[in-house]
Amino acid sequence: MTLRLENVSVRYKKGDFKSVGLKEYVLRRIKGQYKVSWFLAVNNVSFELQDGDMLGIIGKNGAGKSTLLKVITGIMRPSEGTVNVKGNIASLLELASGFDNEMTVKENTFLRGAMLGYTKEFMKQKYDEIIEFAELQDFQDSKFRQLSSGMKSRLAFSIASLVQPDILILDEVLSVGDGAFRKKSEDKMREIMKQGATTLLVSHSIGQIRRLCNKALWLDKGKMVAFGDTKDVCDRYEEFLKK
Repeated sequence: MTLRLENVSVRYKKGDFKSVGLKEYVLRRIKGQYKVSWFLAVNNVSFELQDGDMLGIIGKNGAGKSTLLKVITGIMRPSEGTVNVKGNIASLLELASGFDNEMTVKENTFLRGAMLGYTKEFMKQKYDEIIEFAELQDFQDSKFRQLSSGMKSRLAFSIASLVQPDILILDEVLSVGDGAFRKKSEDKMREIMKQGATTLLVSHSIGQIRRLCNKALWLDKGKMVAFGDTKDVCDRYEEFLKK
């Protein structure tokens, strides 16, 4: 067992000042319209993954996919249930965050590497490889703000994919760049998986889930609809979408 979730739920409070703003909160209190309700973003989810598994997480927007990843990475705590993790986790969430728009591509590469815990010597050794993979050889001295969103994401993915984790968390990061770069990204993930990493991938591309994953989890409004063999779960999901 690399990862096990048992009866995990995440509740959000709706209607308090944190969600509606202080002014609206005060007005509602004055008018006697103040109500607090709870929203279940993740509702009683349980599954287990072994070494080398790649899990594709599917579902419509608002299904709870990203919230579930945040619980697994430790960014959020579950309201109920337990998450048992064996080994270290690396997450590729919100790829383009954490960069300085006024610094160059080269400076940002070393900055991001430091944020991920890589030493300066390690980054010097890997720098050319990172830039080549990101296809930014002609932009090393450009300000980061001058890059397109796709270029920024390519650089972030290139740096982040240097990791050798036990568990790798990916949220829509294999959709960056053009078709050729997406294929290169998928190939890179396969390399990491062959080294034994257990991987979780959120993607709206069912074709990508089918190509890469041996297991799938279907979430709908926070609830687990199905978990198991990728083909079976994806077939059921696509039938659901046709209705």
